[in-house]
Amino acid sequence: MKHDSIIAQEGYPFIIFFLIITVFVAFLGVCWLLILSSLITFFTIWFFRNPERSFQEGKNLVISPADGKVIKVEDIYMNGTITGKFKKISIFMNVFNVHVNRVPYSGKIETINYHKGKFVSANLDKASSDNERNEIHIRTESGSSIWAVQIAGLIARRIVCWVKTGDTVKKGERFGLIRFGSRVDVYLPEDSRIAVKIGEKVRAGETPLGYLP
Repeated sequence: MKHDSIIAQEGYPFIIFFLIITVFVAFLGVCWLLILSSLITFFTIWFFRNPERSFQEGKNLVISPADGKVIKVEDIYMNGTITGKFKKISIFMNVFNVHVNRVPYSGKIETINYHKGKFVSANLDKASSDNERNEIHIRTESGSSIWAVQIAGLIARRIVCWVKTGDTVKKGERFGLIRFGSRVDVYLPEDSRIAVKIGEKVRAGETPLGYLP
């Protein structure tokens, strides 16, 4: 199923709910309540926006899977469902960012690991290990391993993943979303070249994150 509608389909139940409330409030004739419910409805529509994106292809180029701000770039050793030495890039998405996630590099989905967890603020270091998260392992044609990890945040209570193990995915393709504030961690091979720095704003499906070896 394609997920290229202007509004992500997971947003429709919320939008319809708030529209019904707004109509009901309009009949009540309470002006300030109508303004508030209308603002909430428009914000919900805007939150689930799903814009088209394009990127400049480059050799071994990895693109950002999420809109937001880079809050961490580090060399790290992992020993769990993700194992090995990696370059890790963490991207924090606030409630004003587009929350549809995109494939950072073409390849095959080898593994998807879902972990239940807490809902601490997604900009904290412990969110990577403590929060509810969904780990997606992409194996490139050249054999490199890339992990994109969707992490729920303080407000986010639902991780949505549209791909499954065995799928072949293309760079820039939509693969899921996280509702209402969250984070995505990207793990690249340790000898990758990173193209972003802490504090930089990135856009899903457009901004180069780095280059595979």
